[in-house]
Amino acid sequence: MKVTNIHEAKTHLSKLIEQAERGEEVVIARAGKPVVRLVQYKEPAKSVRQPGAWKGKVKILPGFYEADKEIEKMFYGEDD
Repeated sequence: MKVTNIHEAKTHLSKLIEQAERGEEVVIARAGKPVVRLVQYKEPAKSVRQPGAWKGKVKILPGFYEADKEIEKMFYGEDD
């Protein structure tokens, strides 16, 4: 792991990027205190989604779309 100061990083940014591309870790410091880490970018893994994967696995039970009486009372008040 290479530690470099901000001024040097500005001057040699291309070289530091090349090092990161090779898999090396570069730490950039301000007044000797590490503040950022320059590492190689890796593409995030793509999720594989299959249409219809949940078919037959999910059931909507009767009454699912009916409003709950207690919640209706909270919204609309007593209606007896």
